[in-house]
Amino acid sequence: MHDHAGTDRLPCDNTVQRFCWSSPHLSSVLLYDIMADSLVMSSENSSIGDAVSGRGEGASNEDEDLYYIPERRPSLDLGPAPMDTSHWHFVDQALSPAESYGSLNSDDPEEKEDEEGSSTRYSQHKRSSWKEQSHFPAATPLTAMTVKRSFLGKRCDQVLDFNSLTCAAMDEFLTFKWKLWTHFPQPFSGSQSMDIVDLVDRLLETFGCEKSVVITRTVLVTMSKSKLAEFLQTLCTKNEVRYELRTALKKKFAEELIMEGETVPLDDIYTDLCISSAADNGPNIEHEIMKIDKLNTKRTPDKLLSLAETLSQEMLNSCYPRLMFLHGVAGSGKSMFVKKLVLDWALERSHQHFSFIFPLALRELKQFESSEISLEEIIWTLYPETKRLKIESLKSEDNVLFIFDGLDEYTEEFDFAQTEIHSDSSSRVSLNINLVNILRGRLLSSSMCLVTTRPQVNPFAPWDAHYDELEVCGFSDASKDEYFKKRFKDPNQAATVIQYVKSLKSLHIMCHLPLVCTLVADECQRIFRETRSVAKLPRSLTYMYTKLLLTLVRHLRKTRAPDLLSPEAEQNFLLELGKLAFTMLEKGQFKIISTDWPESIAEEAVVRSGLCTQYTITPYVLFYEDMVSFIHPTVQEYLAALYAYLISRNQEKNIFDVKPKFSVYPKGHKIMDLYKAAMEKSLQSPDGKLDMFLRFLFGMACKTNQELLHPFLKSPAKAGDLTRDCVSLIKKVKEPSASSNLQRCLEELEM
Repeated sequence: MHDHAGTDRLPCDNTVQRFCWSSPHLSSVLLYDIMADSLVMSSENSSIGDAVSGRGEGASNEDEDLYYIPERRPSLDLGPAPMDTSHWHFVDQALSPAESYGSLNSDDPEEKEDEEGSSTRYSQHKRSSWKEQSHFPAATPLTAMTVKRSFLGKRCDQVLDFNSLTCAAMDEFLTFKWKLWTHFPQPFSGSQSMDIVDLVDRLLETFGCEKSVVITRTVLVTMSKSKLAEFLQTLCTKNEVRYELRTALKKKFAEELIMEGETVPLDDIYTDLCISSAADNGPNIEHEIMKIDKLNTKRTPDKLLSLAETLSQEMLNSCYPRLMFLHGVAGSGKSMFVKKLVLDWALERSHQHFSFIFPLALRELKQFESSEISLEEIIWTLYPETKRLKIESLKSEDNVLFIFDGLDEYTEEFDFAQTEIHSDSSSRVSLNINLVNILRGRLLSSSMCLVTTRPQVNPFAPWDAHYDELEVCGFSDASKDEYFKKRFKDPNQAATVIQYVKSLKSLHIMCHLPLVCTLVADECQRIFRETRSVAKLPRSLTYMYTKLLLTLVRHLRKTRAPDLLSPEAEQNFLLELGKLAFTMLEKGQFKIISTDWPESIAEEAVVRSGLCTQYTITPYVLFYEDMVSFIHPTVQEYLAALYAYLISRNQEKNIFDVKPKFSVYPKGHKIMDLYKAAMEKSLQSPDGKLDMFLRFLFGMACKTNQELLHPFLKSPAKAGDLTRDCVSLIKKVKEPSASSNLQRCLEELEM
């Protein structure tokens, strides 16, 4: 049984939602559905049958047939058949009353279609049928219906909420029809016998969507239904703001930066990511040489989700989360995923169950850290298109989505137990209080939050919050190829790059990270442009890993903590992290318990640089351990080699602390003692655990890589001499079992 309130009651929530979420191109069929739902809200003293035209058979006296809902029928504008006008009386041409009032004229009378080429109101040739076939004299001017047009926005995004007509008693609905007939006698001459369907059809047929909204609102005001009129205006404003917000988000997220200063449409290069419905999957451990034991992660990987399935209505209905965490290691594609999700919403491709989406990147929020500000002002500042919208009015919406991209970059603590409760979106407080209360659900309690973060870096969920977790696992093998095909429009170049990546197995494995794919594509594109032909691509794996290191430690880190790491501190961090990587490598370890991880570099390694990741394993039943590892085993091997190289170059120390026993090695740089000792250690390791380490170490002797590593070196060395001595060293070794890896070492030296 529906609840019946007073005559001034606003539409019920489900009806409001249908308007807020529906397409702006409203047909009379949709309006009929909405008003049929809302008629039940009428006065208990009135039957819905009193307000309809008696269409259909007689209603039963049974309780279930108390409210008669007329059978759906096509509107005047739907279907190819013309309207039956045989019973109409034709008179001379007269000016349309809608055109008689200057206050009701459109801003652009010549504009018949919206920006996308589709008519917002009914199509002109259909809507004109009434005007052309039943002309009527100009109505008496209606001073009370002269309204400001400031609330009329984009024509293509108007909401015609005639549900307002049936929120009062039926006698007031009859009054509404009488007032329409009084001021526009010809089109509404038979209005007293019209039901909701007929009335909506006639309004839209005669005046179009925009002017029908104006007429409806102003007639409600003359009936002392100002609350309903104000509600109707609020809905229109929301829809206009939504349209303008979508337009702004299209511009903001339509382009993706690839090479420096060069952008391409995001749709042209976006490739589907592997989104797991379970978190704590751990890093990718596939290795070119060694077989690394499978991680006993907390949860087994669940089914993979597409972008459209993520945060879909079906998914939200199944788990009802208020918080959704999107985890992923550095470079796994979290930000690209968010951009694509927002762009698809703005283009009305998916996720239309969200009436508003507000992406709030921490880089943008940091400007508010030093002052007090309200949530309303934050949104207005970042999205000026929303200034006409009262954020407080969104409390009635249960489909507003806040997206916090990179919330793990936030340096202040989220104290959900002690931070004051704050629920006023218009009052000013600190940024921390705003964020805490958004995550609590106190600000816009019906909203939802999507938080992208690196795995297990900070507790962002209140203790009593219901949340769910997803994990971005990067590209599948098929997606790697698809990305390069999208990135290179020339099929020959795309095929060359794909073949090149597959020829270097470790590089192909690392391309599960979209960031690595981007670095490879940028480098190949640069070579193609410089040579203007299909040139020989670099065979040095060390070169691409050095590019990745500089991207994570320097370029991307600037957005997280730009003022916290000096060049000297940066070098000390790499040395300490590299030393740990080398120690673990010698022991054959690729993960350690988080409590054993050096506290001095924990945050820098996991949160800021993203070179490491944290996850949970279950070595025994009902026993959980938090583990830390590098984002890939080869990253650990590269950092171990970098540590050995920097210690030798900057401090003239040999990490192996032994003198080479083979006299066949040539004399040369003092650093050659390191290479000789590393060669001996590698040859003595039957499991090949130092093979990749040796390849990276020799790669750092290459001139190109020395130039990249120059910021970390205290004194320059003669690159040509070092490269020549390393080549000579490799060629002196006669070990058939190691010939394959030694050949790879020569490739690292570009030989």
